[in-house]
Amino acid sequence: MIAGRLLHESKILLRHTEWNVSEIAYSLGFKEATHFNDFFKKNMQITPIRFREMK
Repeated sequence: MIAGRLLHESKILLRHTEWNVSEIAYSLGFKEATHFNDFFKKNMQITPIRFREMK
């Protein structure tokens, strides 16, 4: 349930802000941007950068 909420919030931030991936990662409580990248890619099968480019 928590992972689903983090994923939902990360998609919103990637689509509706100009924050870089590190800023999004830290705002969601990830200590390292690489951990956020791994989490996002594991759940979406795409990197956060690629997701943002798909706008």
